Amino acid sequence: MAGEHEQKTGGPGAFSRWLQRRANTGRVARIRRKGGTSMGMELLVLHTVGHRSGQPHQTPVAWFPGGDAGRLVVASGGGNRNPDWCANLLTNPDRASVEFHGSGPVRVTPTRLAGSEREQAWQRIAADKPRIATYQRRSDRVYPVIRLTRR
Repeated sequence: MAGEHEQKTGGPGAFSRWLQRRANTGRVARIRRKGGTSMGMELLVLHTVGHRSGQPHQTPVAWFPGGDAGRLVVASGGGNRNPDWCANLLTNPDRASVEFHGSGPVRVTPTRLAGSEREQAWQRIAADKPRIATYQRRSDRVYPVIRLTRR
């Protein structure tokens, strides 16, 4: 019976993905209406195109100041894996945009930071929001840090 249910619903985890998409839809609407925060972090709406499906996605994502170079986002994904938006963003970078309360989507160029550039950005993020540094310490992987610069 479980196998039949998995086939009809798209496999294990399909319900949780559906639930996450539904929650994201509500958060996106709230950000557009009045802005938004999560755990004390400002949110933006990240527009991506699915790396497998080719379908458009809108995801609420916490952002951090990146200085004159744009905004930074961290692909923590709950600690255990990179979130889908990360693969979407890096696979289709030319189709990425961000949206803030009171403005329409603005096209951005994503750059995954590495080496000392990532380390410097991470130190600023961790100093600003120590909670995210705690999550990173509990994870077996290094969270990708991505700079979003306006095109």
